[in-house]
Amino acid sequence: MPLPKIATPTYSMVLPSTEKEINYRPFLVKEEKLLVLALESEDTKQITTAIKAVLKSCVLTKGIKVESLPTFDIEYLFLNIRGKSVGESLDVNIICPDDEKTSVKVVIDLDDIKVQKTENHTNKVQLDKNLMMELKYPSLEEFIKSNFDFKDENAMDQSFKLIASCVDKIYTDEEVWVAADCTKKEITEFLESMNSSQFKKIEEFFTTMPKLSHTIKVKNPNTKVESEVVLEGLASFFG
Repeated sequence: MPLPKIATPTYSMVLPSTEKEINYRPFLVKEEKLLVLALESEDTKQITTAIKAVLKSCVLTKGIKVESLPTFDIEYLFLNIRGKSVGESLDVNIICPDDEKTSVKVVIDLDDIKVQKTENHTNKVQLDKNLMMELKYPSLEEFIKSNFDFKDENAMDQSFKLIASCVDKIYTDEEVWVAADCTKKEITEFLESMNSSQFKKIEEFFTTMPKLSHTIKVKNPNTKVESEVVLEGLASFFG
């Protein structure tokens, strides 16, 4: 007689980027093992493959392309799936800001963690009177690099590569250049030809784009000082 099959619960959440409701399930034990082994390998490609495979399996709504979701959608999705797999709350170790050494365990309700959006945020950048640029949000590949990249790479180089990978198109009233039709060298040279003011406008897109964020209050048991700590990005909640 075959063993009975274990029923897996189904949950729903709203993707922050589109406000579309999707259905998902928690990680299974075999998927948890796959993720742990990938993270222990410290191999970015292996981690990318594992996370992509697990998210694709856990998202039950048809038509959702994990590779195309922006970083903050991926983070929020991963957080919810991971949270439903282990419980409705997360235990996070926080270093108290007042002495920068005392660690305090804080329990965070999963439902309290949201993607925060900045007012007036836009993906359109006016470079000069005629030239415009449209940017796209970092995708799964960039999500992996931001949270699980173990290479000792110069921060400025990493930042520049991120910006270059997020250029969607450049256009004037008469012409349009789609980034997918350009080489990496061409995009890099275009970015390097900008002045500081123009480049700062592009950086503003990244600093103001939606992000997984949660503010908590922490009381240092030694000094009795209470501080506010802002957690941003998936790594902050599982570090």
